[in-house]
Amino acid sequence: MANAQTPQPPYYAVIFTSLRSDQDAEAYAQMAERMVELAKQQPGFLGVESVRDAEGFGITVSYWDSPESIRRWKAHTEHQIAQEKGKTGWYEQFFTRVCLIEQEYGWKRNQER
Repeated sequence: MANAQTPQPPYYAVIFTSLRSDQDAEAYAQMAERMVELAKQQPGFLGVESVRDAEGFGITVSYWDSPESIRRWKAHTEHQIAQEKGKTGWYEQFFTRVCLIEQEYGWKRNQER
């Protein structure tokens, strides 16, 4: 997955860290894909980055333009169904952290040689 193309700060990040259970990996993968597609349709969504290791630990960072956009996404009916399925079977644990991004900087290798 490529880095999200975010605007100049300020904006917000929702950092979701989780440890997967061994329950229903196929249904989980389908729901995770659906949640990304659905999030992309939400007002205020700016991008997402996600990784998961072989032991099931994952980090997903979604970027939003405001706390209101984050609250609307958290309350979205289909997202709430996914959250409940996560609690009842797909996760051993998870944590969500919301941050204000005040500054960003980076570096990209020049692809032209």
